Amino acid sequence: MTHPTGYSGAQIALHWIVALLVAGQYIFKDSIASAWDAIRQGTDYAFDPLILAHVAGGGLILVFILWRLALRLGHGAPPPPENKPAPLKVLSHAAHWALYAVLAIMSVSGALAWLADFTVAAQVHNVFKVILLALIALHVLAIPFHRIVLKNNVMVRMLRPAK
Repeated sequence: MTHPTGYSGAQIALHWIVALLVAGQYIFKDSIASAWDAIRQGTDYAFDPLILAHVAGGGLILVFILWRLALRLGHGAPPPPENKPAPLKVLSHAAHWALYAVLAIMSVSGALAWLADFTVAAQVHNVFKVILLALIALHVLAIPFHRIVLKNNVMVRMLRPAK
């Protein structure tokens, strides 16, 4: 794998698009959760465009993370900052790959639950939403850690494409 000096414009755009889609999935999940509960109880639920948005959003997240993975494998990713201790480099690397895996698991399990009425997939989806929140928190908390403790501006790599 190559190590460019920064991320490409496509990598950055996909990162932020997925971040917005994931935020929307959490913020607007009540409609699909209520519909799921109604289905489990054998009752009807009213159509709500937020249900369709949740299902479509999950599909888009899967497509976009697969696209990001393809770009990462083809274009590469910038190396970690020089002043980052080796154990943190390993943790960072594992956390990034875990984000990809958990997002894929969430997308697939959600689709299987909703489209195939697969209850075990819904349970997996429910467990992994907590794991995803923890990974997102770790990812976001890394920003001030890099800035304040490690005294680097690694965040810029996800704001401006490499030249």
